[in-house]
Amino acid sequence: MSLAERRERQLAHDRERRDHLAARPVREPRSREELKALAASAANRFSDGQTDELLAWVAQEFGHLTAVACSMADAVLPHVVARHLPWVDTLFLETGYHFAETVGTRDAVESSMQLTIVDVKPRQSVAEQDAQYGERLYERDPALCCQLRKVEPLTETLGGYEAWITGVRRDDSPLRADTPFVTWDEKNGLVKINPLADWTFDQLIDYANEHDVILNPLLNDGYPSIGCAPCTRRVAPGEDPRAGRWAGLDKSECGLHT
Repeated sequence: MSLAERRERQLAHDRERRDHLAARPVREPRSREELKALAASAANRFSDGQTDELLAWVAQEFGHLTAVACSMADAVLPHVVARHLPWVDTLFLETGYHFAETVGTRDAVESSMQLTIVDVKPRQSVAEQDAQYGERLYERDPALCCQLRKVEPLTETLGGYEAWITGVRRDDSPLRADTPFVTWDEKNGLVKINPLADWTFDQLIDYANEHDVILNPLLNDGYPSIGCAPCTRRVAPGEDPRAGRWAGLDKSECGLHT
């Protein structure tokens, strides 16, 4: 394919996204009480998973008041969701501390898949945060750094949706072993869906290979769990997949799912 043909294909892809966004119906989110009741009903209905059936229900019930959270360790989750909800809003937490490979994965996903990237940014730039709290806050108070650069921005963004979909899996860590497929997210006030909860890491990779889904190259370089660059190291064979996150610190979660 020539450079001109590639350029035209990209322009067509971007036009299709813009046309879809312009045609979306506008609707205000329902009340917390209504959404909480939906979550309780769905938790019983989808207690055994059934990824495709669950996501078909999400597309019908919430439409584009649904957001997908994606760390860009891979694009499997948005790919699975977009089969039921094309051009779904896909939230990327732009912390300012990502690996170059993660930013590259984000850009490749946006330019090639039927989804709409929403960059979720903190109120402060890294430089502004350094000026207020001192440099390398992630070393001195990683919980506060995550709160400022991940948790608060996501909470503010989720206020415009009725449901959010995450890629949390039970085999991620012992703390996630009981992850439900559907639950009520009291902190954010909306329905939380974990359609890959019972998937293993191997199933994730198999799906990506079968469907030619983009993977962050760091996955093949010793990083089975990818977060901000200063707080993520390689994992040795046989180690817990999340052992490389906040290594040496009494911390294993960023606060988004707790």
